[in-house]
Amino acid sequence: MSNSDSFLHEPISNQAEPQLDQSQAAANSTASLRENVESAMANYFKHLDGQPVSDVYQMVMSEIEAPLLEQVMKYVRNNQTKAAHLLGLNRGTLRKKLKQYGLL
Repeated sequence: MSNSDSFLHEPISNQAEPQLDQSQAAANSTASLRENVESAMANYFKHLDGQPVSDVYQMVMSEIEAPLLEQVMKYVRNNQTKAAHLLGLNRGTLRKKLKQYGLL
């Protein structure tokens, strides 16, 4: 794991999805991003009640990508060149994604 990837495994304090109860929220308050995704997906599948589901990948990516872009843009003070570099994206691709999520 490179230093640039290490933030993915550092604890985070905010949850993107509400938890079922306070004890679960407390347990996840220091979980890594990976652990939070695993927990959220397990919770999602647990509550499907046999309903058919498709396009889970696209659903998850759109749920994650919008807040990711929002926070990166805040971090770089809306400097698209810095944001594109930080994300490893072409600046044009970044602009397309920002427009897609209404962030531009």
